[in-house]
Amino acid sequence: MLEDLRHATARRRALWASRRLLQDCRKLLSEGAGLNGMAVASDLIDRIEDLDDEQLDAFFDWLADELSPDPKAVLQAAEAYARKPGAPTLAALTAAAEPPRQELFRRINRMPGGTAALLRLRRALLTRLARRPQLGAIEADLLHLLNSWFNPGFLQLRRVDWNSPAQFLEKIIHHEAVHEVDGWDDLRRRLLPDRRCFAFEHPQLKDEPLIFVEVALVPEMPAAIAPLIDKTALPLPPERFRVAAFYGISNCEPGLRGVSLGNFLIKTVALQLQRELPQLKRFCTLSPIPGFARWLLGEPDLAALPGLRRGVAERLLAARDRLVAATGGELGALQGLPAHERLDEADAAALKLLAAAYLAHLSPTPAGDPVARFHLDNGARLERLNLRGNLSPPGLKQSFGLMVNYVYDLDKVESNHGRFRAGEVVRSRELGAVL
Repeated sequence: MLEDLRHATARRRALWASRRLLQDCRKLLSEGAGLNGMAVASDLIDRIEDLDDEQLDAFFDWLADELSPDPKAVLQAAEAYARKPGAPTLAALTAAAEPPRQELFRRINRMPGGTAALLRLRRALLTRLARRPQLGAIEADLLHLLNSWFNPGFLQLRRVDWNSPAQFLEKIIHHEAVHEVDGWDDLRRRLLPDRRCFAFEHPQLKDEPLIFVEVALVPEMPAAIAPLIDKTALPLPPERFRVAAFYGISNCEPGLRGVSLGNFLIKTVALQLQRELPQLKRFCTLSPIPGFARWLLGEPDLAALPGLRRGVAERLLAARDRLVAATGGELGALQGLPAHERLDEADAAALKLLAAAYLAHLSPTPAGDPVARFHLDNGARLERLNLRGNLSPPGLKQSFGLMVNYVYDLDKVESNHGRFRAGEVVRSRELGAVL
């Protein structure tokens, strides 16, 4: 009986809190940007943080149902604009079509802590979209606003070093998504002078890395990841720096999913390194190919790859047959190290040919490798495939141990980006000859 009373009391409190939240949202929209509105917004930020899952569901329903545009008003404004196109009728149409919840989000964002609160709100929203697609309109509004608030002009580039705040460094360790950081000694090695780490921050989210990239300064384009992340390796002197190799890029804020930050980060870092170290001759990546093994093990129709030259399909089929024979009929064996020890030179060439076809022909399509699509759409050139580039268990599982170099020629990234958007993968002569 006592437990039932407690539950009933908790439900009443939650209902009262939800009603008060919605009342204050309405009040904020009506108050405007005055002092009273600022106080209401500050209070809203605190209470959004405290919403439980049930209250969040109710809040999202209210945003979708009550703060969407009025269809009749939109239609009338559209008809008025169609009858008399001009600045006044267009402005009226724009105002009628904008969901009131966008203005609610803007007013929350103006206050200290508002940006962080909206990111938390979007994180919660993203977890619900698969089962509640009707919330997609709210997601579109938040993504639209976040793309404006987190454009490169508002972001601050920060070089991460051993003197950075401990909290900041801990987040770098926690969010490293490509090559796990094995404790503080490993991180210290990655921050020595021949290794660099850069992060984007937002003025409203101090000491919060949004995304970061790791760079190795080396004499030549690297072919394997192990030497780059060897925490016992001695640092190289600056006179040996010739190549800046981006070997890991990690997002730290799930609430910014879909907001383009990585492409601007890489280009910004490349320009800064070019100014600081004019002896650098090349900017490249050493990248994983996370979709390759899954694609090849899925028995794709190799002859149906878009843009194949005459005769290449037969070579691809022969290459797959060769690998099937080399693995005793089980291509999945290539996800283990012993199978690679038994590959001869022709087997290795067959594996390389299939990976080259995967990257060169599928990347412009939605089925392309996500890392390849990111770099190629960013204006990089597909440069070189590296067998045994990552023999760790994840590297073998994802790509049979292969890694790839993409080259960023800063004078050609814009034209390369345009060619990729037109369906062409710009590639080196070496890979062009393979295909």
